[in-house]
Amino acid sequence: MTTEEKLHGQVSELQEQLRQGKIARRDFLRYAALLGLSLGAAEALAACAPKPTPTPTPTPTPAVPEFYGWTGKVLDVDLTAGTVETKALDEVCPDYKDYVGGRGLGVRMLYDAVGPDTDPLGPENVLVFATGPVTGTSVPSSGGYNIISKSPLARPAAGKDTRGLIFDSHSGGDWSDVMRHAGFDVIILRGKADSPVYLWIEDGKAEIKDAKNLWGEGTYETTAAIKEEIGKPGIKVACIGPAGEKLVKFACIINDADELGCGRACGRDGGGTVMGSKNLKAIAVRGTLQIPIAKPGELLAVVREQMDKLRAGPLCGTALPTYGTQVLYNLINGVGLLPTCNFQWGMIKEANKASGEAMAGEVEGVPKTLTAARGCCRTCPIHCARVTSIPEPRPDYVTIGKGEGPEYETTWAFGATCGVDDIFAISEANYLCNELGIDTITAGSTIACAFELCEKGVLDLSEVGYAKGENPFGDGEAMVKLVHKIASKEGVGTELAEGSKRLAEKCGRPELSMSVKGLEFPAYDARGVPGQGLAYATSNRGACHVRAYLIAAEVAGRYCGFSPPDIPEPTVEYRLAKDGDKTGLVLVFQHLTAALDCIGQCLFTVFSLGAEDYAKGLSAATGVDYSVEDFLKVGERVWNLEKLFNIREGLTKDDDRLPPRLEEEPMPDEVYSAEAKAALPTPVEVPPHGTIEKEASAGSTCPIPEMLPVYYEKRNWDSEGVPTDAKLAELGLAWAKPA
Repeated sequence: MTTEEKLHGQVSELQEQLRQGKIARRDFLRYAALLGLSLGAAEALAACAPKPTPTPTPTPTPAVPEFYGWTGKVLDVDLTAGTVETKALDEVCPDYKDYVGGRGLGVRMLYDAVGPDTDPLGPENVLVFATGPVTGTSVPSSGGYNIISKSPLARPAAGKDTRGLIFDSHSGGDWSDVMRHAGFDVIILRGKADSPVYLWIEDGKAEIKDAKNLWGEGTYETTAAIKEEIGKPGIKVACIGPAGEKLVKFACIINDADELGCGRACGRDGGGTVMGSKNLKAIAVRGTLQIPIAKPGELLAVVREQMDKLRAGPLCGTALPTYGTQVLYNLINGVGLLPTCNFQWGMIKEANKASGEAMAGEVEGVPKTLTAARGCCRTCPIHCARVTSIPEPRPDYVTIGKGEGPEYETTWAFGATCGVDDIFAISEANYLCNELGIDTITAGSTIACAFELCEKGVLDLSEVGYAKGENPFGDGEAMVKLVHKIASKEGVGTELAEGSKRLAEKCGRPELSMSVKGLEFPAYDARGVPGQGLAYATSNRGACHVRAYLIAAEVAGRYCGFSPPDIPEPTVEYRLAKDGDKTGLVLVFQHLTAALDCIGQCLFTVFSLGAEDYAKGLSAATGVDYSVEDFLKVGERVWNLEKLFNIREGLTKDDDRLPPRLEEEPMPDEVYSAEAKAALPTPVEVPPHGTIEKEASAGSTCPIPEMLPVYYEKRNWDSEGVPTDAKLAELGLAWAKPA
């Protein structure tokens, strides 16, 4: 029996149960979603009387095996030739079950497609869009997809200009769900179009369409224009803005831009730059096809169990739905981990003015910016997204005035690290980045680096009011102007558009770039959380908290269901220990995060779910029995293959280091003034594992030189950070060993 025949029988049985009143309509729709039907198709079937299953006619043996969970199809697009071709997943990637989907499939495909001499912005580079097997089902918070390519931003310290690290960037929203129902697990983009184009995909078919009229437009206008041009319901768009067209090194890809509360970004490492280099403006998708599920009854049970856990958890069930990610701003500032003025300090005095509480109108003297609108990715019960508006528009900001966020990382990037506490300026910078297609973390961090370079007398920012030697920190208006200049590559913005690493190197002060491997840090200072610091240093794509979110363990005490023998209980003393062995935690979180990126579920779910939950959902969807060990082994395999890619690009152990400021300069304690402390809770409550004193980070450095050899040893890598032959054999990666 073919997949289609089996699915037809399952749907007919559900229809008969609905007709007889054995199941309610809402249960029919839920089961239909688990079988992979779109909502529209399920509602249409619910309204129809069941029809007898036709006698199947003999069919030839299919050229590809039956797939469950996977669609089994890859769309291969050659923009130079102007061709699209559908390929079988198991032909493109015979070992696809070892990499599952998303980040894993992307890494596996990219490894063979490019080499050390491939220019990240040349037509030979490949850009992969990949989804996971639970995306498009009812599994909660499963609306994720990953883009994978060779980065134009992150690179080894030594090597030719063509050398770039492998990167992947994750996004949520609705786009990936619809891509799956349009019939594809993976989209591979090669070459470069002669003129601007966009890709249109609908129910297993694709075509390349002209986009010259869209070139120069922002992400909101582009999305709306494509929907109007095609004129069909249910279209979702992922696109770049003007920054990607101008090859700003940290341009991003925005999806679902026109739906406030649903818009999301593949933000980091320059995916929008690669897309712009190919003259590809957008990918629009529409889908009504079914995703067959191996064990729909088991998957429904998994969905119910995961939903219950997410709704019951204090973070996923209460804090994130109430304040969004901004719930972290006061907390992280309160424990002295909020990088301030380009990581010179770990606390900003007026954090409360830009906090989630301030956005909600709970801080005296700060006008409310949150609207009643809330958003979420498809199938997500957390609803962390927020829509804000600026109640007092400022014409000098060229105000957009309303939009997504700002989220916690963005608030920090345009807030504390730039010394700014003006929520209006922070929000405006965020809106601009969403519209122009710029990664907010690298943008804010690069501006902070420029502010310090100016303060130190080596960069002239007179275009925004500051000569060499003057201090721009805290000037929100200057910050917003620099966002415009970066996106347009105007004046000093041309230099900032290269990212902080190249900017600081050009100014002769490379140590002032707060980055690893060329990618800027997120909003947690490693000097107070050494496990997170080790995760930053060893991350394959550069400084990144979502390669291993040790904040969950070191601050929130959440171990995601793990209790390996070499990891102590999550006491405050161990979590914030400056000399404790955190390598076991780092490995566990790196593997878990990589595996999550392969199936398509959101990282926020780790606050309530563990590896066993994810493995059960993956197994029910695909019919492949993934144990917890198998699931984590997928993550370890992906992590090691990424490492091998980077070694091939010239990466050495010297690249697995933090900036000297974090390794050598203790966190100054003078910032913890009596006035600053008085504005914060004493001590900071971090249930259920105790409290953290505000001075926890004071006097700390991050001991990477001591931790790195232990980390390499536990990974079964040699002293140079290269995976051993034994480890490669264990993971089935002997074929990928660099020459």
